[in-house]
Amino acid sequence: MKRTVQIEIAGARYRMSSDADENYLQSLADIVNQRVQALGPKAARSATPAQLLAVVALGLAEELEASERRLERLEAKTRQVVGTAIRRIDQRLQADAELAQQIEP
Repeated sequence: MKRTVQIEIAGARYRMSSDADENYLQSLADIVNQRVQALGPKAARSATPAQLLAVVALGLAEELEASERRLERLEAKTRQVVGTAIRRIDQRLQADAELAQQIEP
């Protein structure tokens, strides 16, 4: 159920309609605010809130892109390891089956 939520980002208040939990949205806003603060007081004095948010958004987008690349590499490695394990299991099962045929009268 959508409800109106108010959060503050970079000193500006935003009202939004969302079905997300208000505490969750505030925690996301806190992350953005921490990023804005990390830019330092000089940036806060010389840049508009929109400029600060653009820099933060680009930083977050860059981190997302890097995370997606890491995830793709991890998924590829996982597929490789699982494939190798399956091949080894299949080989062992085949060897056991051949051995069983040799032992049976």
